[in-house]
Amino acid sequence: MLTVAFFGIFFLSLLFSFVLTRYVRDFASRRGWVETPSQERHLHSSPLPRLGGVAIFISFSLSMLAAALMARYLPSLHSTFSLKTLVTILAPATLVFLLGVYDDLYTVGPYVKFAVQGIAATMLFMGGLRILNIPVLFGEHQLPWFVGLFFTILWVLAITNAFNLIDGLDGLAAGSALFSTLVAFVVTLLNGYSLVTVMTIALAGAILGFLRYNFNPATIFLGDSGSLFIGFLLSALALAGAQKAPTIVAVAIPVVSFGLPILETSLSILRRLISGRPVFTADREHIHHKLLQHGLTHRQVVIVLYAVSAVFALLSLFLLWPTGSSLGLVLAVLGIGIWIGVQRLGYLELGELGRVAQRTFEQRQIVINNLAIRRASEELKSARDYDQIRRILEAAFASNDFDGFDVRFKLFPGESHPAAAVESSASASARRGEVFFHWNKSRSVSLEGLAIWTLSLDLVSSSNRRRGALMVQRLYSQRHLQLDINLLTSVFPVVLADALDRALQHTVQVIPNATQDEGFIAAQAG
Repeated sequence: MLTVAFFGIFFLSLLFSFVLTRYVRDFASRRGWVETPSQERHLHSSPLPRLGGVAIFISFSLSMLAAALMARYLPSLHSTFSLKTLVTILAPATLVFLLGVYDDLYTVGPYVKFAVQGIAATMLFMGGLRILNIPVLFGEHQLPWFVGLFFTILWVLAITNAFNLIDGLDGLAAGSALFSTLVAFVVTLLNGYSLVTVMTIALAGAILGFLRYNFNPATIFLGDSGSLFIGFLLSALALAGAQKAPTIVAVAIPVVSFGLPILETSLSILRRLISGRPVFTADREHIHHKLLQHGLTHRQVVIVLYAVSAVFALLSLFLLWPTGSSLGLVLAVLGIGIWIGVQRLGYLELGELGRVAQRTFEQRQIVINNLAIRRASEELKSARDYDQIRRILEAAFASNDFDGFDVRFKLFPGESHPAAAVESSASASARRGEVFFHWNKSRSVSLEGLAIWTLSLDLVSSSNRRRGALMVQRLYSQRHLQLDINLLTSVFPVVLADALDRALQHTVQVIPNATQDEGFIAAQAG
């Protein structure tokens, strides 16, 4: 008999929602309560009403009223029906719903939303629906009331706004909420009938009836009135269901079953923090936006994310029989699946985070390369001849990630070509008034003609005299540059220019023979 009552409540809520959604849609359209596609993140092309939550709220409320009337004549249902629990959940849920309606019509700032939701969460806490302990963090010890209040508010805010955040495509938030609601229904059903069982089946019917008009192409949006109400109600039902459930079920199942909205919220906060943008800034980088950028249609994206929600829901049900192996399997599947999925989405911020992590593992080599440049800078401060400078440069670049370098420096009046520059096999040329020294790691293979990038550094001495340039070269490749480039661009060019000044000032002048022609003498005077 109780099964028949559950089905009756479900179909009654479904019927209410199916009829009321159409009425609310037409009424809102006539009054001009529509959302126009005025912002870049909007994906619809024509104005649509966004008060779908009104139909869901009224349908849910009417079906709960019908359930209360049925409980008077069905002893089995009457024993599970708690008016105190119903008021404890429905009163703050109504407050959140009214907040959503006001936001749909006039727009409310994020801090006002959080304040009202915090008040609603406090009402749940005072009514006895609270987080008593968190075994993962604090073991089985019961939390002080103020700590429990903090975590209760945090839970309600997180889940409420998570469903609001994924409401970006036709039918996405409502469909994801439907899977989570069905999980909550199954869990409470297996743990013994309660008011939560009745409320979850009534909410499932209201959502399903609304989806008839919200699935792509939608004729009405869920709106904040719907997404905030559904999110808050699910967070409250999870708290209510946790009062009688085993610890692992109470903690893990709601978290896993709300997997998609929680994942979306976590990614959005992480992305914006990494990129230095305000957390509450809207963008086109949500999961559904990324899937659209990969070429999927709106309907295909929604179906894919329905499948993801279904997988989260299925995995959460495995935790109804918590053992070491089942918990480990669920966590492993979730971890691998989320990692692969996020990688395929191609978030730039997460790629940058991965690069930072990789550089952390490579830090030892970075330190070695940095020390080579620092050591060369110190040695150049005392270098006094050209050959010594050349050896210092070769030693510095032989062990780092650059593949070669060129040094070009000009001679000022009274300076002549160093003998080492003319005679060394490493010297590429000795031009009039300029010395050019080239080196690369692979002496047998020239870099000429290969795909390379070059960093050119002006050699300006501490006396502000421009001596020439140092050009470091590197082949294009996938390997990361394991060197702090600031070491090359700050002190190094100055100490190299100063070292060249000292070396060339001490260069022995070549005295021409009397038999040499005047042109050759002029070339040496350069």
